[in-house]
Amino acid sequence: MSRTTLIPFGPQHPAFLEPLNLSLKLSEETVIGVEINYGYNHRGLEKALTSDFRRSIYMCERVCGICSFFHSTAYCQSLESLFQAEVPERARYIRTIMMESQRLTSHLLALGHTAEAIGYESLFMQLFRERESIMRMVNDISGNRVHYSMNTIGGVRRDISAEQQADVITKLDGLEVRFQELAEIFEKDPTIRARTVGKGVLTEEMARNYGVVGPVARASGLAQDLRDTYSQGLNFHLVVREEGDAYARSMVRVEEVLRSIDLIRQTVSELPGGPLQAPVKGNPKGEAFTRLEAPRGELLYYVKAKGTADLERIKIKTPAFVNVAALSAMVPGCEMADIPVITVSVDPCICCTER
Repeated sequence: MSRTTLIPFGPQHPAFLEPLNLSLKLSEETVIGVEINYGYNHRGLEKALTSDFRRSIYMCERVCGICSFFHSTAYCQSLESLFQAEVPERARYIRTIMMESQRLTSHLLALGHTAEAIGYESLFMQLFRERESIMRMVNDISGNRVHYSMNTIGGVRRDISAEQQADVITKLDGLEVRFQELAEIFEKDPTIRARTVGKGVLTEEMARNYGVVGPVARASGLAQDLRDTYSQGLNFHLVVREEGDAYARSMVRVEEVLRSIDLIRQTVSELPGGPLQAPVKGNPKGEAFTRLEAPRGELLYYVKAKGTADLERIKIKTPAFVNVAALSAMVPGCEMADIPVITVSVDPCICCTER
């Protein structure tokens, strides 16, 4: 009869960028159960965001440093619905460029973190080198590397010049060529395949039951991506795989890096003229919500306003909240040594989960 052991994994662990605790129940080296514990990063941001709606644009970008522009975009779109403001077409295009650029930095971070968890340090460094090129690109456009501070209610605060457009195309062309080589390593390298294929399997049925979103859902066969509704009419191809394991989740992100490069290239080449902002006056009143496809999946903002500068309620639903919960279905049956790779393949974000 095998002995059962309880082992705490986290909240401090080299595989975790942020504090998360997995209480693992093991039989010898095999995981037979897991309890997920949050609570180390709660900041009370939903309450703090109910202050002056104009200042909250700045604060909502601090919900998450990896997908900050998505948070400010979702917030601004909710307020724009309350004000019935028609965002200029050029501003919508610029938002798309910045969102897809941030998706690139997020996916490259997740892939690099996966390579590091496997022990593939050279691949990790190469992926972060490519990520740095995108961060410098967005810094040239917005003046910031992480929190772009480009959104405002009714549009955007900064334009993209013709010179910057040409620079974006040049950098994307270089990234695409270099990343193709890294994508081939992820696809075919025997070390990566040995550590990811068949590890942390989440079937399509389990994915539906847990309500997972983003690359985690698409890696399990769920064809869902809110970018499919882009109003610009861009040529968008959905990436879906059927395996549902850590390898599939990584390969979805690999392919989506190339899709994002293509989307940015399309958007920059078709960038229309016109103003950057629509006029917005007064205080908001009513209820509105916005859904966006953030790098980790569906991001939802609900805003309730009472006709004053201070908002009555803001509710944020982040993708990592449901994706991390699905670990309870992924890890039973795996080996203890597989836990870091499986956890990283979900791309957990604790700061936005706990807010």
